[in-house]
Amino acid sequence: MSSRSDSEEPEWRLPWWLKFLDKTNITVVTLTAGFLLYTQSAGVAYFVAGAVSCMSAVKLIKKLIRQERPEVKWPGKRRKKTYGMPSTHSGSVAYYATYITLASLYLPVHDTLPQSWLTRILPPLVILPMAGLIAVSRVWLGHHTWAQVSVGCSFGLVFGCSWFYLWTHGLNELGIAVEQLWKSHLDCYYRR
Repeated sequence: MSSRSDSEEPEWRLPWWLKFLDKTNITVVTLTAGFLLYTQSAGVAYFVAGAVSCMSAVKLIKKLIRQERPEVKWPGKRRKKTYGMPSTHSGSVAYYATYITLASLYLPVHDTLPQSWLTRILPPLVILPMAGLIAVSRVWLGHHTWAQVSVGCSFGLVFGCSWFYLWTHGLNELGIAVEQLWKSHLDCYYRR
């Protein structure tokens, strides 16, 4: 005889791969921070500033539009309290996918990275399918509608192209100067 009443739903658990996709923000932030610390590149710092700006812009738009999230379809999960239009995860991963692909194709490989054709090809091969999977998972998990995900992805794509354009049309020169200044400061510090 069971101790729970018939009206209670049985405990339901997400499959491990959906749990992982539900928490990708932790993985993405950790990998991005590690890459920035490893390269100490002004270009990577600019990319990170773009990611934060994109996410902040999406959250601001979300507060202006104020569209509710869909009803949760997974037993035991509650609807998030924030608004749903556009999807912040989708906007962010679309920004990542756009900017990383453009950088891999058009920017010089940073001197801290292997100077190989793999350094140019591998990032888009990893980020493009991963970004698509993360965006689709927002609907699978019941956090967003297809429209919310589509608008988020469109925003991230446009933001990524615009942010890349700003870098390649003048800000990169400032970035090079800042990076050289940083390296000379570190050289002086370590020579003591």
